[in-house]
Amino acid sequence: MQEERKILYSAVQPTNNLTIGNYIGAVSNWVNLQSQYDCVFAIANMHAITVRQNPAELRKNTLSLLALYIACGIDPQKCVLYLQSHVPAHAELAWVLNTFTYVGEMERMTQFKDKSAKHADNINMGLMDYPVLMAADILLYRADVVPVGVDQRQHLEITRDIAVRFNNIYSPTFTVPEGLYMKVGAKIGDLLEPSKKMSKSAENANGSVFLSDDRDTIIRKFRRAVTDSEACVKYDPENKPGVSNLLSIYSVFSGQSIEECERRFEGKGYGDFKLAVGEVVADKLAPIQTEQAKLLADKAYLDGVLKDGAERAARRANRTLSKVYKKIGFYQL
Repeated sequence: MQEERKILYSAVQPTNNLTIGNYIGAVSNWVNLQSQYDCVFAIANMHAITVRQNPAELRKNTLSLLALYIACGIDPQKCVLYLQSHVPAHAELAWVLNTFTYVGEMERMTQFKDKSAKHADNINMGLMDYPVLMAADILLYRADVVPVGVDQRQHLEITRDIAVRFNNIYSPTFTVPEGLYMKVGAKIGDLLEPSKKMSKSAENANGSVFLSDDRDTIIRKFRRAVTDSEACVKYDPENKPGVSNLLSIYSVFSGQSIEECERRFEGKGYGDFKLAVGEVVADKLAPIQTEQAKLLADKAYLDGVLKDGAERAARRANRTLSKVYKKIGFYQL
């Protein structure tokens, strides 16, 4: 008898262009994980509106991200691929979970503090409540594992706390998820400030390489990447953050280990090294960009993927929500 695969859940917001950091930390991992797990992947547009969005751009970015997922190798037949707002159970469960979450817990969230500082004119309740909606996303699908970057650990911990709290009061209802931490590329640094995470909303776009960047732009950005004065290509994140960041990127895009990359560039100057990193990234992204453009030209196909994904996601989500409603005493027809 075939062993039942563990359920994996992950989501990305359709805001701005994705960077190679998002690709390495999330999307490329998803492609590999879909053969090992029962995967549920979402486009998290409900999370996106905690910061003001241009409605037309949000719609455009949603389809663009869906096409990108598929172009990168995510197969809608092998996983559940859907748009968060198409499944009302996300908002419904988030409301219930709010009553099991304490204000102090939300105020301590690092991302809430960071985003409040960035968007001081719009510190809304959605911004504070973001981790509860994320908990609802994960718990609805009984996820066993959640791929998380270093900066998302806090959100996974609060998800686990909420699940345990509910289970202790009402008997086991939610699966308490584990984090799946990727070793290389879990945190790709900004090319100009490697101590900071590469961000799709960075003030200086030259520090981020976007999946939509053309070849010349990619190579130009890598040529400008900061290194150090040592002229030695060696992986040492503490003392050589810039070079180590570039090595991580080269390792992921070339499929070679860090040690193999170090040997490859032994005795080479930083100019040659940075050019090679730019070229390997551009070579990898070119076919993805071509396929994404082809998919975006077929809106009917993309709509069909979203419709099928929403139906499959809703079936799973509604089973969990119905169980929760019964446990808390909501009268159901």
